[in-house]
Amino acid sequence: MDLDLARELAVTNDSKIVLYVIDGLGGLPHPDTGRTELEAADTPHLDRLAGDGICGLTVPVGPGITPGSGPGHLSLFGYDPYRYQVGRGVLEALGIDFDLQPDDVAARGNFCTVDEAGRITDRRAGRISTDTCTELCDLLREIKLPGVELFVEPVREHRFLVVMRAPGLDGRLSETDPQRLDVEPLSVKPLAPEAEGAASLANKFIEEARRILADHHPANMLLLRGFSKHPSFPLFGDVFQMRAAAVAVYPMYRGLAKLVGMTVLPTGVTLEDELETLEKHWQEFDFFFLHYKRADAAGEDGDFDAKMSALEAADAVIPALRDMGPDVLMVAGDHSTPSTLAAHSWHPVPFALQSQWCRPDRTEEFNEVACTAGSLGVFPATDAMPLAMAHARRLTKFGA
Repeated sequence: MDLDLARELAVTNDSKIVLYVIDGLGGLPHPDTGRTELEAADTPHLDRLAGDGICGLTVPVGPGITPGSGPGHLSLFGYDPYRYQVGRGVLEALGIDFDLQPDDVAARGNFCTVDEAGRITDRRAGRISTDTCTELCDLLREIKLPGVELFVEPVREHRFLVVMRAPGLDGRLSETDPQRLDVEPLSVKPLAPEAEGAASLANKFIEEARRILADHHPANMLLLRGFSKHPSFPLFGDVFQMRAAAVAVYPMYRGLAKLVGMTVLPTGVTLEDELETLEKHWQEFDFFFLHYKRADAAGEDGDFDAKMSALEAADAVIPALRDMGPDVLMVAGDHSTPSTLAAHSWHPVPFALQSQWCRPDRTEEFNEVACTAGSLGVFPATDAMPLAMAHARRLTKFGA
């Protein structure tokens, strides 16, 4: 269902919907046990939710396509990820409340570690502290680019934001992160003739940064991803006729919510803090996007046991969520992050939806294998929102 049809069919009522996104939820079997992280973890509350509702596997973008977190979340929000594209730089900027202007080109930065030959040995510089990131950003602000106002802002841990501001800059630029180790960072290339000037400026910034960071091991180099300018998207609340709020710790996911017009609620850094924030604002909104990051981080680090532990922590808050009495509770992931791959993957993601209007299927566990047999089957993640709306009685009849 496209957004125009959703806007046409949406009706208002007093129901409440919660979308609980466990980032990087899906996994792959461990070579020693044949069980995924979800299968190996102790998740009784997710299993009970699956037994009370309907289950399936979502495809965030398309078969065989490995999604970034941006398209993975936008799909769950109901936005076609092919049509509504946004770079990671914009999301980081919005997530830290940076005042992004129409002439700005933003990029997400990672501090990384390179060896003496300039080859990447750690794409995240050991996940340095945010304090260290702030100190390094202060150094990078010394860089001057001709005719450009440059901004370098810390985000969280190894992540930072770079913004180039000048009239006529084009954001169609390639990334410098090769997404693998033991190779050198890539240079920025223009993806359109109009972007040649911006590419040259970005490469000058990188060369200056290389010099400044050379002695700051482990963060002795940087990678830039997601060059982009601010796009214009239909607003979630206008489309689905709901007051929508987001509860997320990491700036990027707060940025995603802002991009589609959700109210981003201030919250603490733990999942328990997020639950308290959601409960505090329960009466003010109709829709809540609740984000949990730890499972994805553990998967990217290739730590099977840590991802299991993160999933068990995600499971532990399900009773509190259900006690709040949402009319629809969805548990989903923006993509799979198998620890055996230590990266995002193209595999479909477990999904469960519980509502009093469900026709429960025979799924009794929440994991990749069990959800494969669920009544929803394997379906596009963009269908999650119309399913939620229907089960909240927020969609009127289509046609005569």
